[in-house]
Amino acid sequence: MPAEFTVAGSDWADIKPDDSSRIVVNMGPQHPSTHGVLRLILEIEGETVTEARCGIGYLHTGIEKNLEFRNWTQGVTFVTRMDYLSPFFNETAYCLGVEKLLGIEVPERATVIRVLLMELNRISSHLVALATGGMELGAVTAMLFGFRERELILDVFEAATGLRMNHAYVRPGGLAQDFPQLAEDRVKRLLKLMPKRLHELELLLSDNAIWRARTVDIGHLDREGCLALGITGPVLRSAGVAHDLRKAQPYCGYENYEFDVPITQSADCYGRYLIRVEEMKESLKIVEQCLDRLRPGPVVVDDPKLAWPADLTIGKDGLGQSKEHVGKIMGSSMEALIHHFKIVTEGIRVPAGQVYIAVESPRGELGVHMVSDGGTRPYRVHFRDPSFTNLQATAVMCEGGMLADVIAAVASIDPVMGGVDR
Repeated sequence: MPAEFTVAGSDWADIKPDDSSRIVVNMGPQHPSTHGVLRLILEIEGETVTEARCGIGYLHTGIEKNLEFRNWTQGVTFVTRMDYLSPFFNETAYCLGVEKLLGIEVPERATVIRVLLMELNRISSHLVALATGGMELGAVTAMLFGFRERELILDVFEAATGLRMNHAYVRPGGLAQDFPQLAEDRVKRLLKLMPKRLHELELLLSDNAIWRARTVDIGHLDREGCLALGITGPVLRSAGVAHDLRKAQPYCGYENYEFDVPITQSADCYGRYLIRVEEMKESLKIVEQCLDRLRPGPVVVDDPKLAWPADLTIGKDGLGQSKEHVGKIMGSSMEALIHHFKIVTEGIRVPAGQVYIAVESPRGELGVHMVSDGGTRPYRVHFRDPSFTNLQATAVMCEGGMLADVIAAVASIDPVMGGVDR
């Protein structure tokens, strides 16, 4: 009987010897190579991968279950931490669902700011995808370029929300606070600088012989395979399918913005790289249009029973309730005090019903199905995260290829395990 070497321990006790020697190995969970805590179980013959399986669950947070024990507004603090590289998409999808159940529309200024932040977030996410993907394939300079540019975008996020990640800035009914002038000025500087920086990244990688050797015709997944597996985002568009929810099912007024949906026909790792570069350019166009549309006005619905928190101002000691609001609830209006206490302690009440809302995240269709029983907390919230769905493509992309190409294939999918193990 030929020898069989199993490095996976008792997990794979069901593996039976066959007519040839084979090795079953674990790749990950580790950084780099497997994008964090993704475990890949690979069966190899020499340097050829004959079978690939994904092992998930190493970053389990129970966010969806936790949402059932928090009020609707507090839920934003949880969902922003799922796909931690695109928090504004998590927040917006969640809040759009709550707002549809409530039957309300947020002010125009709040919607424009949401679009602006999501498109900046798309750029920052794609920069991380290319930076980490480059590092994993040995292009450390790409890592430097990607994170250098991402810092400029995080500076905008910090100026707007006070945080560089996990913002909880988008709230049901609008935003936590207005978009300050400092953040707007940083966006304008970013628009002047970023096109040049993206061009430098292209000069580094697009015609680089080593980069092309590691990505061209690697991790192939054609149109039929994408559709069969439910793949969305850059992986789908690299196979020639121009599907983008911003065009197909517009939300947040995307139908009023001018932008293109880049596609390629190569259906490989290199095509996905090109898609992300072009998408960053299109996002810059949208951000510029957002600045033109940004008009003074409220950023939360004019309904004291839904707007929470109320009347925030920035003082010497930081962000807090305005003195006028505190004076009213503490000195002149018992009704306002009672309402303020209830909205802070219990949260808003959402009519019974269920809804599904989807947005186009940097990795594809991010959908949220939420159910309300009419109370102050969600009855059930479930996210359709594109990282989870797209990981199905790992086996198709890797089996029959070389062991080293597994790294390139997984990097081209760009999974974020926080969205997988939610």
